[in-house]
Amino acid sequence: MNSDDTRGIADNCFVCGSKNTFGLRIKFRLDGEICRAEFTPNERHQGYDNILHGGVLFSILDDVMANCLFLNGVKCYSARSEIRYRSPVEIFTPLRFEGFVEKTKKSFVFLRGLGFKIKDDQLIAEVKSTFVKKS
Repeated sequence: MNSDDTRGIADNCFVCGSKNTFGLRIKFRLDGEICRAEFTPNERHQGYDNILHGGVLFSILDDVMANCLFLNGVKCYSARSEIRYRSPVEIFTPLRFEGFVEKTKKSFVFLRGLGFKIKDDQLIAEVKSTFVKKS
């Protein structure tokens, strides 16, 4: 199943929805086993002055992992996440995100999400999450 076949059911998603006027509208794509995306935050995405809000950063990482499954036709929900912020990110800094499956056990899928500054590949945050497949 390709992304065009599944996209309609998530058109209002805050992170990737094309119809959410308040959303980030990030386009995710599969590159083999890895889901990838790029995003450059602006002043609407800041917490402290000129710094990307951590909740926005986490939302993108959550979605890059979810889309690793979703773009393969698997509906799932976040069940547990642990994030480690590595570095503050100034707004207007181009970022790259990657999500991938580490293992699957019954209806649980264990994923990893990583965020990098594009300029120098500096790791800015990493997430380990457990998702539950929708039955």
